[in-house]
Amino acid sequence: MIELNKKSTIVEVKSKKENTEQSSVESNQKKQTSSASRPKVVDAKVYKVKSAFVKNSVFITLSYVETETGRRPIEIFINSKDLNRAPEYVVLTRLISAIFRRATDPMFILEELHGIHDPNGGSFKEGRYYHSFYAEVAETIERFFYDVGIISKEDVKQDKEQLNQVPNEEMPELVEKVEVKSTNDESMNMEFRICPSCSGKSLKTENGCDSCMECGYSKCDK
Repeated sequence: MIELNKKSTIVEVKSKKENTEQSSVESNQKKQTSSASRPKVVDAKVYKVKSAFVKNSVFITLSYVETETGRRPIEIFINSKDLNRAPEYVVLTRLISAIFRRATDPMFILEELHGIHDPNGGSFKEGRYYHSFYAEVAETIERFFYDVGIISKEDVKQDKEQLNQVPNEEMPELVEKVEVKSTNDESMNMEFRICPSCSGKSLKTENGCDSCMECGYSKCDK
């Protein structure tokens, strides 16, 4: 539809449907950019990690933002005096930060980092075993999630209880199996007597002769 104004210039008037479609597309683009972009000011926590896999102490900075659905991580920084591993830390921080900003559920990164094994073997620290330095980074990220309230220990406890819970219908079957096994063991032990030679409970009567299953003693041989 074309309308002439007072100055005789041609102006194109868009329909309401086209305007609503364009506004919806723009709003979706804004949502995508806002979820992936970093605000000017963020809240952060810094953790000092002393690892047996690296030479110097590592400082891990993790930040989060407030969203409509709650708090979510936005970025991570890993710094150390060891300049030889600086490129590795840069790649690691950029990848994890990209996952924090764009993934709907960034929790899977913890399993991926825990699954990396160091070729020289693992190490114990404070009673826990770590397969690699990346597992310690995952442990620090998980601690950060607990500290800022992204995940709660009660939710994790409920998930573990649901996994470890055995249905009541299966319990009688397990009890019956255990009872049958113990009965069979007792009946087998009752067939053996104390051997006069080796003093073991392995003397058995076969074909009218007492013979030991361990030392080979036989009453019929005498």
